[in-house]
Amino acid sequence: MSEIVRSPAPRSTADMFSDSHPQWFNATVFLSPTFDSESYISDLRSFVPLDTLRSELQSHLSSLNHELIDLINRDYADFVNLTTKLVDVDAAVVRMRAPLIELRDKIHSFRASVHGSLLALQTGLKQRSEAASAREVLEMLLDTFHVVSKVEKLIKELPSVPSDWSNGDMNLEKNFLSNGTSLRHVENGTNLRENGTNLRETQSVLLERIASEMNRLKFYVAHAQNLPFIENMEKRIQSASLLLDASLGHCFVDGLEHRDANAIYNCLRAYAAIDNTKNAEEIFRTTIVTPLIQNIIPYGPSGAVAGPPADELEDDYEQIKQCIKKDCKFLLEISSSENSGLHVFDFLANSILKEVLSAIQKGKAGAFSPGKPTNFLKNYKSSINFLAHLEGYCPSRSAVAKFRAETVYIEFMKQWNIGVYFSLRFQEIAGTLDSALAAPRLVPVHDSSSNEGNSRDLILQQSVALLRSLRSCWSEDVLVLSCSDKFLRLSLQLLSRYSNWLSSGLGVRKMGNASSFPGCEWAFSAAPEDLVYIIHDINSLATEVCGDYLGRVLQLLASCPIEVIDLIKQSILQGVKSLKDLLPRVLNAIVEALVEKSVEDLRQLKGITATYRMTNKPLPVRHSPYVSGVLRPLKFFLDGDRAKTYLTRETRNEILLDSATQITDRYYELAAELVSVARKTESSLQRIRQGAQRRAGASSDVSEHNVSDTDKICMQLFLDIQEFGRNLSALAVEAATIPSYRSLWQCVAPADRQSTISI
Repeated sequence: MSEIVRSPAPRSTADMFSDSHPQWFNATVFLSPTFDSESYISDLRSFVPLDTLRSELQSHLSSLNHELIDLINRDYADFVNLTTKLVDVDAAVVRMRAPLIELRDKIHSFRASVHGSLLALQTGLKQRSEAASAREVLEMLLDTFHVVSKVEKLIKELPSVPSDWSNGDMNLEKNFLSNGTSLRHVENGTNLRENGTNLRETQSVLLERIASEMNRLKFYVAHAQNLPFIENMEKRIQSASLLLDASLGHCFVDGLEHRDANAIYNCLRAYAAIDNTKNAEEIFRTTIVTPLIQNIIPYGPSGAVAGPPADELEDDYEQIKQCIKKDCKFLLEISSSENSGLHVFDFLANSILKEVLSAIQKGKAGAFSPGKPTNFLKNYKSSINFLAHLEGYCPSRSAVAKFRAETVYIEFMKQWNIGVYFSLRFQEIAGTLDSALAAPRLVPVHDSSSNEGNSRDLILQQSVALLRSLRSCWSEDVLVLSCSDKFLRLSLQLLSRYSNWLSSGLGVRKMGNASSFPGCEWAFSAAPEDLVYIIHDINSLATEVCGDYLGRVLQLLASCPIEVIDLIKQSILQGVKSLKDLLPRVLNAIVEALVEKSVEDLRQLKGITATYRMTNKPLPVRHSPYVSGVLRPLKFFLDGDRAKTYLTRETRNEILLDSATQITDRYYELAAELVSVARKTESSLQRIRQGAQRRAGASSDVSEHNVSDTDKICMQLFLDIQEFGRNLSALAVEAATIPSYRSLWQCVAPADRQSTISI
């Protein structure tokens, strides 16, 4: 038989007898049972290109194919005879199938047996669990019955004083007796009164025990609801519970009236055991607290107090504090004793504070009204101090936190509408400042014509109103610390309002029209001397706000974190900076007003042209009269009492230099224009004259040796600026240092004197 496998083309000798694979290619890895192609490729691709890896794998596959073909060709006879040896395979399969089927049947049978045993076991366990549950329920019902019987027996043994039972409670006793129980009374009342303390203590101990059993009973009832047995015993349980509450209440009241610490302690433990703390707190409130508070704050149809003085709470709180110390402290100490388990009671909130709140609401409701801010704040601070006094009875921080979380405490704080109070204070404080800023002129606090008054004090009523408003925000009669953020914002708004008032006024003054800007009339009508007051007040306000005022604010808010303190300080200083940034504008307004007054006299130099034009006047030898009046407004301002009193030397020198420079600038503008016009006019007239002379045939050089009108005008201006320079020197201003003065000198000085300025 010929070979059925064709070998591929023979390889070269180098391919057959040499290992051409690189070192990183390990063919033995493919034989590993844990070989993973993806991980193999991901490991190699980091340093071998995929094309190279593919070519190596293809090469390895080709070599494996060659090996397989070689193996078949080498053992071809055995390969062909393989099929001839596979005879009688079906018979072998039949022989093997019979035992396998038998084995499968045995397995199914065993499995069914095991499943049946498992079901029987699960059924037994379920029945056992149900039996255990039923037994637990039965035991619980038996325990419930025993506890009810025990409670009834203990209540039957409960000693009581005949006077303890009121008519209303006798009904409970009769109802209880109808269920088959009775109370044992002591017949001799005198002996009871003599042994009252022992009786109360015995009664309280027994009540505590009964309460403990009732607590167990409640647990059983809660876990055995909707059972007929429990439903049948419900009336007995309710009767026992009602009689326990009544007996416990009478014992607790008796202990409070006689201040029997042991009886009170046992009663409180009994109330805590049955989780009925509210009843104990209410009994204490109605028995002890209510009579005390009604004596201090009477209310009702006949006892309500009326009138403004009745709304004050400070004296009432003082009396209440004394009553708490005298009549309530003993119970507070008992309920706050360590390891007593009585921390569940809160007599401070649910008894004392609740009654105080009720009494104020009924007897002095006006105390909560913010319509009278002064009384409201006084009452609010008194109330906060009263709450702090109550917190002093709390034994720990957790007790204080619990006290503040009580509903009564939150309701008490809600009565004080701080938001409305701040709104009223805002209107009051801001309205005062707005009224002052609405004045049509600057109003000094004292007569500006007098020299009285301290230079460090504020002068203008507007500034005084600002400082008063700022101080009001942080005064004890206004400030509420819980609203300190709002009062800080109001303080910054006041500073901003004052700054805007000044800024708007200065802007209107510069435009020269006050009719379109209501509230800025003051700036249009203010004289430079009036603006001095503004400079002084700005400096004084900045000193006060950055000094004592800021110190008081930071002192009041010292409890805030340091980051908050820094922000508060920066915000106030920023408000002061915005105010001080207006000082240059005020100084410019003063300088502009002084310059305008000086320019009124400067405009008289236009008359020089009329004086020397087309006249035969000789060259001038002295300055014009108007020169003496040019610097008079500036000198009058600087020598005035206001400037000397309220402006520093540096500020006066700054106003002097700026005013002198601007006046000189205007002087140069007017003089240069005058000289320019004069020269143009003279040149035109000279051309006309020369043309007329040429037409007449006359000589044109007759007037060339005469002094021209322009020279006379320039000489007059030269004499004037010399006098102006001397006037500047009298004010301690060196005229030569002013650029416009040097330009003016160059414009009008004779040719032989232009190089040197000599006044």
